[in-house]
Amino acid sequence: MPAAEKSSPSKLSIVVFSGDFDKVHYALVMASAAVASNTPVTLFFTMWAGRALERDHGWQRMKCADGTAAKAMDDQFKAKNVADFETLLEACVALDVTFMVCEMGLKALGMDADALRPDIPIEKGGVVTFLADASKDGAMLFI
Repeated sequence: MPAAEKSSPSKLSIVVFSGDFDKVHYALVMASAAVASNTPVTLFFTMWAGRALERDHGWQRMKCADGTAAKAMDDQFKAKNVADFETLLEACVALDVTFMVCEMGLKALGMDADALRPDIPIEKGGVVTFLADASKDGAMLFI
């Protein structure tokens, strides 16, 4: 297909399900890149990924897929001039990425909205809310 005929999705909707730090980190990379390219993004955090939005840097208690501690991996990113977790999170907030947290996922983890970071504008909802937010001309990813 010639470049002139390609088009980006009208919106990117990302289900962030994994509790692996490196996967959540990459969801933030994708979200910030998409929104910086004028594609609206919704991040839907559910199940173990909800821990990434816990108060007091809850993401630091996460592990990577290979078992590495999140803080250690984040420090490696910083040392290599790769965007760290907090930088990506702040960029997503500044770029108006929509953060949505699944109410069912919070209940499953024994968490409530008070356990979430107050510095991130988080919408609560469920799968129906997330699907209603998605675009029929958009793309949906599951991480």
